[in-house]
Amino acid sequence: MEHEVFVPVQAERLREALADPVRVARAVPGLQQDAGTPPVSGRLKVRVGGHTITYRGTVRVTAREDGSYAVEGDAAEARGPGTVKLALALTLTPSDGGTTVTITGTTTADGRVADLPPDAVSATTDRLLNRFVENLAEAPETPQGAAEREPEREPEPEKPEPEAEVEPAPEAEPSALFEEEEQAPPAPSRVNREDAVAEAAHARRTMIGRSAEEVDHAPPRGRYAPVPAPETADARATLRWAAPAAAVALASAIAVTRALRKRR
Repeated sequence: MEHEVFVPVQAERLREALADPVRVARAVPGLQQDAGTPPVSGRLKVRVGGHTITYRGTVRVTAREDGSYAVEGDAAEARGPGTVKLALALTLTPSDGGTTVTITGTTTADGRVADLPPDAVSATTDRLLNRFVENLAEAPETPQGAAEREPEREPEPEKPEPEAEVEPAPEAEPSALFEEEEQAPPAPSRVNREDAVAEAAHARRTMIGRSAEEVDHAPPRGRYAPVPAPETADARATLRWAAPAAAVALASAIAVTRALRKRR
């Protein structure tokens, strides 16, 4: 296979990116890196036609003596026995306004991708290579390198802040409550008092449908009624013997009366 990609950046910038595995991993479109694995390794979802295949593998980029770069990779399907292997060579050629990246090499694949149309597989491969090179050219510089090139600036001496002028507080206006004297409520007139007395007398006379005399002289009822004194045992014993004694006295008086009448 042979494929060319033009990017509007200098070749040195691409060489710096290819020498950094972290930037290479960021440039691979759709790569999901696994924790605890080398920088350029993880899972990659590839969409070929109407099918999506997930691969898990690694990619290695090595610089050659002639200035080109060797790209080797191998991956296996996450759900299936298929595998993919690639051996590519990247050549950077300066051109007007940028750099032309020429990609040559071979790729072998089996499994699900082998059953798909070759034209769809070729189109997907070209799309991935274009995005990889474009992302590689747009990769940002590392914060460490930017910090090394940026000269240190001496801190400017702090200027004393001017003292804030304190404005005099405005005088409080006298409250309106003290300006106006409180007015006493008007005294009730004589007519109003007479009406109140008349209403009270009428209410007393008609209280609960009874007259004032009944209300005043009626004995209290309910819990306010007087409680009778309890009878003692001595009073009951006296009454028990008084009745027979009175009967005997009455009988004696009758007998004496009859005797006196017979003598006459």
